[in-house]
Amino acid sequence: MEEAAIPDLKSYRSLSDFFTRKLKDGVRYISPAPCVSPCDGVVLTCGTANTEKIEQVKGVTYSLEEFLGENKWSKLKSDRYYDSLLTNKENVLHQCIIYLAPGDYHRFHSPCDWTATFRRHFSGKLLSVNPWLARLIPGLFTINERAVYIGEWKHGFFSMTAVGATNVGSIEIYNDPDLQTNTKGKRNRINELELGQVPLKKGELFGQFNMGSTIILLFEAPKDFTFDIKSGEKVYVGQTLSVAAKSQTR
Repeated sequence: MEEAAIPDLKSYRSLSDFFTRKLKDGVRYISPAPCVSPCDGVVLTCGTANTEKIEQVKGVTYSLEEFLGENKWSKLKSDRYYDSLLTNKENVLHQCIIYLAPGDYHRFHSPCDWTATFRRHFSGKLLSVNPWLARLIPGLFTINERAVYIGEWKHGFFSMTAVGATNVGSIEIYNDPDLQTNTKGKRNRINELELGQVPLKKGELFGQFNMGSTIILLFEAPKDFTFDIKSGEKVYVGQTLSVAAKSQTR
């Protein structure tokens, strides 16, 4: 609680107020690295995502196309969904999945400088996203409610997805007031929105969960892009996720 802007636990009117608490200014250093952690949490997996089926935890996969949905945001055409996401055929996709436990800081931030252009909301289910369940249910992240934000960063395609969890499908995105999550009677519906060009700066507040959940980053980068973190590691907002790739930007 020493990091909270309001350190007195009794001052919070509800558990939701506590989970979505603000932090004191300066308690999270934003690294100068090009890509940083968007949230506090534990890394479930990170690395290259070079097939249509990608890892949600070691040995368990989910479908890239089912997770993101039909590619309506790109003019690129390809018979293979994976290839339709890439703006440079020399690049590959990379991913990072971070689980926020109930006691973690529940606000999340932009991990890099990028521009969001499209949002797709899958109403979905509200299953637990606890790591032990992610090991038991293949495709867990394609089942749950999620808000997928698509756009571009310096290497091409970039997406950031907030995944809902048990009883806490409520996801609030500060630049998207039209988003309504955890709506009764609207399971398995998809809502889409063209965002235009929404510039986001690294470290900028992006949104919040009402309780622990998961953030998934899927993005295009050169093949030599490497993560400075590993599965099972605790990370914090602004912490370096990677150093610059040796390859040139597109």
